[in-house]
Amino acid sequence: MRRIVCFFLTTLFASHLFAQNTPLEIGQPAPEISLPQPDGTPFSLSSLQGKLVLIDFWATWCAPCVEEQPELKVLYDKYQKANPGKFEIVGVSLDKSKENWVKAIDRFKIDWIQVSDLMFWKSPVAKDYRIEELPFNMLMDEQGTIIAINLHGKELADFISNYVR
Repeated sequence: MRRIVCFFLTTLFASHLFAQNTPLEIGQPAPEISLPQPDGTPFSLSSLQGKLVLIDFWATWCAPCVEEQPELKVLYDKYQKANPGKFEIVGVSLDKSKENWVKAIDRFKIDWIQVSDLMFWKSPVAKDYRIEELPFNMLMDEQGTIIAINLHGKELADFISNYVR
């Protein structure tokens, strides 16, 4: 009996570890994100159901992330005008410093949703999304299903353009 219990616990523990390291895939539901916005207002990803959502993981200390913000601004402005209420970006910051994060939001004139728990790589959301490097993003369809992972630049713009047609 002791061997059976030991085997069961070992199997359960191993499957939990394996599940934590399995990358998210296209076709899976996007994990919930419940984090505060810069002003402390709570945000939940599920509140955006019915919209195409780009979830953008970034940080102010990540040079490629910072370089990408103006491109995201162009995309956001374009699809907010063309499809009001149908497209949204959620920026998930892996910063530690609220001051740096808020300054970057102001500097880049980011007017899409921004959230962070300021826990750096230890953020539960970073673990839920299996973030190993930045920048990292994924697109979620209107039903909350992942439809694209880690597209950037022209590839991201083309994907969104084809999707909203």
